Amino acid sequence: MSTTQNYQAAEQLLRRPARPGELVVGDKVRPQWIDGGARFWYAVSNGTGRRFMLVDPAAGTREPAFDHARLAAALATAAEQQVDPEALPFLGIEPAGNEVTFVAFGAYWRCDLDSYVCEPAEFPAPGNPLDVTSPDGKSAVSQRGHDLWARSLSDGREWPLTTDGAPDHAYGPGPAATGNATLLRKLGVPYLPPAVAWSPDSTKVLAHRTDERAVRRTHLVEAMPADGGAPRLHTQPFAYAGDEHLPLAELVVLDVAEGTVVRARTEPLIMTHVSPITVKWAWWAADGSAIYFLARPRDQHSLALNRLDPVTGEVTTVIGESGETRVEPNQWMTEPPLVRVLADEVLWFSQRDGWGHLYRYDLHTGELLGRVTSGPWLVRQILRVDEAERVVYFTASGLVDEDPYRRTVCRVGLDGSGFARVTGDTLDHMAALPEAPYDQEYFIDSASTVDTAPVTTVRDWTGRVLVELERADITRLTATGWTAPERFRVKAADGETDLYGVLYRPRDFDPARSYPVIDNLYPGPQVNRVAPCFDPGGMGMDAEPLAALGFVVVALDGRGTPGRSKAFHDASFGHLADAGSLADHVAALGQLAETRPWMDLERVGVFGHSGGGFAAARAMLDFPETYRAGAALSGSHDARSFNAGFVESYDGADNPEAWARTSNLDLADRLTGKLLLVHGDMDDQVHPHQTLRFADRLLAAGKDFELHVVPGAEHTFIDCLAHVRTRCWDFLVRELMGTLPPAYRPAPIVIGPELLADMFA
Repeated sequence: MSTTQNYQAAEQLLRRPARPGELVVGDKVRPQWIDGGARFWYAVSNGTGRRFMLVDPAAGTREPAFDHARLAAALATAAEQQVDPEALPFLGIEPAGNEVTFVAFGAYWRCDLDSYVCEPAEFPAPGNPLDVTSPDGKSAVSQRGHDLWARSLSDGREWPLTTDGAPDHAYGPGPAATGNATLLRKLGVPYLPPAVAWSPDSTKVLAHRTDERAVRRTHLVEAMPADGGAPRLHTQPFAYAGDEHLPLAELVVLDVAEGTVVRARTEPLIMTHVSPITVKWAWWAADGSAIYFLARPRDQHSLALNRLDPVTGEVTTVIGESGETRVEPNQWMTEPPLVRVLADEVLWFSQRDGWGHLYRYDLHTGELLGRVTSGPWLVRQILRVDEAERVVYFTASGLVDEDPYRRTVCRVGLDGSGFARVTGDTLDHMAALPEAPYDQEYFIDSASTVDTAPVTTVRDWTGRVLVELERADITRLTATGWTAPERFRVKAADGETDLYGVLYRPRDFDPARSYPVIDNLYPGPQVNRVAPCFDPGGMGMDAEPLAALGFVVVALDGRGTPGRSKAFHDASFGHLADAGSLADHVAALGQLAETRPWMDLERVGVFGHSGGGFAAARAMLDFPETYRAGAALSGSHDARSFNAGFVESYDGADNPEAWARTSNLDLADRLTGKLLLVHGDMDDQVHPHQTLRFADRLLAAGKDFELHVVPGAEHTFIDCLAHVRTRCWDFLVRELMGTLPPAYRPAPIVIGPELLADMFA
């Protein structure tokens, strides 16, 4: 029986991204590089506030950036305010020599670290979060209307870089379909910073003109505008699968001083998801002599690396590759491509042998010089290329037998010789390092597993630990009744392929009892549902609260998701209807229950958001004998009226039969279990008509279901998260536990800068 205590524990886990008062201390280190990347500072939570640490990897030192108690006392005296040294009233610092500056109590402060005297300081030249600042710090580019403007940061002088921008043909924005306009309005942000890249010498800017003039128009009606006025219509360019016109990016090079515009002499790039500049599909050469960009046709069966001359606009092809299915520069759709242009060579990611590896090409002739990596594993991230030593450092998945998703930091010679593991254990390693041109003599390593809390260190490129930063403290987390999830391996529905997932036991678990089960879905194919590290966050925000309510919760990556071989990922190509291979989920539940008799397979539910919302409903329709109840949030239920880029990437660019198979609408008459549909009426990522059309078909089929439309909510329910999740908890408790939920209602979750940083980092 679900209790108030269980709901309170679930709320604590749901609210974990909010700070202060988080449940895990020291699990995340976000370095802020200083001194050209030679040192960095970071803020770490202490459970009530944050402490600021300063790290010098070369010296092997980690120490407080200042005396927190003395600074708190000094600031309290100067500001005539109460200041808690364990919860200092600022989020960031700027250390310089023997002083530190920060913003607190609405003012700018400078604190001398010798005398510990704080005094008000003059604000530096105001920075604009919507600006993109040049590498030399002298200029910034921003979007104004439909054009780009430059501004001198020394004297404030402004001037236009373009003058012919127009509605739906503007310079700087990404595609409107993924622009999160509803969320930005809630945050009071007019638009995101423009998608631009400065040349290394700060004289030019790579940008693109976004052409959505012919793209289909979709509409949302804001029933309750913030000003209390009449309902307001919001129109959004949003291409559906099969539409003739898609968003396009026309590459341009802008000379900041001269005001000239050089347009790339090539066809515009298809841009359905993210700006090619933002996702690093277009970038400057290290010496500024060229721009390189990746281009792929609509069918995505080929990929080319091109060189753009920033002076003439001439474009030449450097390397090209084609295949029978999509050719990807990375299995994860929005992660940077695994391509590096060196002085005379190119490192190129290819899955031509069935695995994802690096190959080396001649930059000038395009000739294949040889392969760099090989084996039944996948290159995940290029970390560093040392051209002088002829070595590349990277992370790879598939080198740990017990879990092929765990990442290992490796090195290999550019000629393919001398392969070695830099991190020699079997943990999952997340590596971070300053971007070039910053010093890259070390990297920050967070090592963990799903049930081992992370230890974060700084390592050199031999793998030697230079300094330990944090050992995560999960004391507060375990105090809620949380227990670490179990990583499991089962066979897929084919009886041969190994699959991996995690299982969360209920709070106050008793093996003598019988528990209902929730399958917490996300089908990909662009990202995974389960990460191999501790506390993946995001999607994990749902699994752990559900376990606190008394459910066994299972999360699994079926065939068709990324992170393994090309064949494993390609199982989703043309088969989005399988929703990440729901047959694999059904097979996994049966295998897990064979050795876990406390899993009650007569009471199995399903929960998912976005693509997981589609999959949750699909599970109810395709496998009604398994799934008795389901909560489907913000589901993309009809591929035929959904984002063209996503649907065509994984179901094919000219495959209306597959798009129809992927729709839940035509299967509505199959529903037999209990279904809850939830959608925000201002969701501009997965439009509310996706759920409403499905609901209409369910009504026509005479099916009983629940529909919860949340006024004003966008895709992530960011300002009504507690309400929406509690609504789902109540539904699943009633339908699978057979009991009324308690009257306890979690408090609203307040949107703040730290919550946003944790949810979207």
